[in-house]
Amino acid sequence: MPYSALCPSKPLAISALYTVHYFEYSGSYAFPGESHDFWEFLYVDKGILRVTAGDRTCDLTSGQMIFHEPGEFHALSALGVAPDLVVVSFACHSPCMDFFRGRITRADSQERALLARIVEESTEAFSTPLNSPYTTGLNRRANSLFGSEQLICAALEELLIRLIRRGSQPARPLAPPAAEESTVARVTEYLEEHLDRALTIEQICRDNLIGRSQLQKLFHAQTGGGVMEYFGKMKIRAARRLIREGRLNFTQISASLGFQSIHYFSRKFRMITGMTPSEYARSVKMLAELPGASADDCANNG
Repeated sequence: MPYSALCPSKPLAISALYTVHYFEYSGSYAFPGESHDFWEFLYVDKGILRVTAGDRTCDLTSGQMIFHEPGEFHALSALGVAPDLVVVSFACHSPCMDFFRGRITRADSQERALLARIVEESTEAFSTPLNSPYTTGLNRRANSLFGSEQLICAALEELLIRLIRRGSQPARPLAPPAAEESTVARVTEYLEEHLDRALTIEQICRDNLIGRSQLQKLFHAQTGGGVMEYFGKMKIRAARRLIREGRLNFTQISASLGFQSIHYFSRKFRMITGMTPSEYARSVKMLAELPGASADDCANNG
């Protein structure tokens, strides 16, 4: 019996990648804005962000994402809490992309996993630092893993398809954040302002007028972990920034972030990053996270 071939329907396909970013901004960061002739989306991984999109202005919290259509002017600024963002710009000429015009949505767990895959594969595929806001193109890494660029496009296409599947409601102005999200945002801002202290969960609850069990429940729902775990990761994220800046040695960084000792700081750093502060300062990872850094910059931190 002869077989007949079925050519798979592909309602959308990524034809070009322009940038892939994972930014860790300061709480005072502001981007004056731009427009370009390709699509872009922005996902807030942490913090609160004010975004201008055309004639709209809205505030996005952790877990939310916004799409900018070709030609749309867009600008952003941090709102108190230092935000972490994923930004991807790409070309896709499918009529299905009309769905994303003016679109603001929240990423679910599957979609967040796809975002993580895009970022992870991009570090393998491109030598361009993902945290440089001045990047206008992607440079291929000479020794990239087989198929990395295709996997990036596959993950991006799956992300867009999943968003279209579940987004049957028309785009509308962003509603004010729920009370739970506002509480987490308020406590996160409090933690950001007290990175130099060795806070206890009792202090956090007292200063924010919230019960311990309720606080833990909210943070588990929003971040997947407890408030002290989140605070520890914030400290190490700040430590990585300070190491990249190169103005303080490890002992000074440890003290400035409220750690009991340099030894405890080193253990915590390794627990979260998988390497010691010294290993991080000499690593390719640190160089990739600091555009323009050199081996001499790393040696100054040793």
